[in-house]
Amino acid sequence: MRGRWWAGLALVLMGGCESEAARSVPEVARLPAVAARCLLTLPDVKAAAVARARLSREADRYLGRQPGRLAYSALDLVSGVRLGHAEHENAIITASGAKVDILLALLARRERLSAGERDLASRMIRESDNRAADALWGRVGAGAGMAAFYRKIGLRETTPGPSRYWGGTSTSPADRVRLLKLLVSGGRGLGEADRNLVLGLMGRVQREQAWGVSAAARRGDRVALKNGWTPRPFVHNTWAVTSYGRIAGPGRDLLLSVQTDQQPSHGRGIQAIEGLSRLIGTRLGELSPSRTRPCAAHPTT
Repeated sequence: MRGRWWAGLALVLMGGCESEAARSVPEVARLPAVAARCLLTLPDVKAAAVARARLSREADRYLGRQPGRLAYSALDLVSGVRLGHAEHENAIITASGAKVDILLALLARRERLSAGERDLASRMIRESDNRAADALWGRVGAGAGMAAFYRKIGLRETTPGPSRYWGGTSTSPADRVRLLKLLVSGGRGLGEADRNLVLGLMGRVQREQAWGVSAAARRGDRVALKNGWTPRPFVHNTWAVTSYGRIAGPGRDLLLSVQTDQQPSHGRGIQAIEGLSRLIGTRLGELSPSRTRPCAAHPTT
């Protein structure tokens, strides 16, 4: 009787130990192991070079079909992609494109614009009002004052128009992109408030003047631009038509300048600019492709 009692007690004690041990095993240890897959995303340099060469060929073919002279420069601040053709050509006049320059030069001279100057600035940029530009051109010192301003901000390929003719200012697409980059990123003494004022006006130009590099925009992109156009009666009755600006949206911050002259008409110049801008805007995403690869088998920490 006493032996069966001790045997029963031993079984109870052994059962209790086993149950306690089972409860002490973490629940996660009972789950099946799942291998995690690690992937790295890297720039595909080879594919980018192929896409860039293909776009350059297409752009060259497009330019070859257009009348007159065309030059352009493009820089995407997000991907760092640069494109251009004759981008340092600086003998094409920018006409009303110089109005942004006039406003920036005025802001560099003033701690604060008067109410009258702010009104002139708004009409000069948003409406492309020539009389407003005439008034402010004198306040920045005309050609001499603008030449000093261009030296200050590093635009070496821009020459102000002679005497009172601000519309005769000549520039290069590369200098227009440099100016846009200063407006976006700052530097050379351009303060944030002044830059925001200028970009804000460029973003609200009248609808009928919103043509040009805006053709590079996707749905929902923000556009800030300034266009220029003028007849050239002494150059075979042709036109100079120019457009430059910023096109920003998800995954892109494109600075683009397209300049033309010796165009048969105002409309033909616009058509040439918009066709090239649309080509660049449509294909820009292809110029920064990526690829994936597995992570290292035994990564170090």
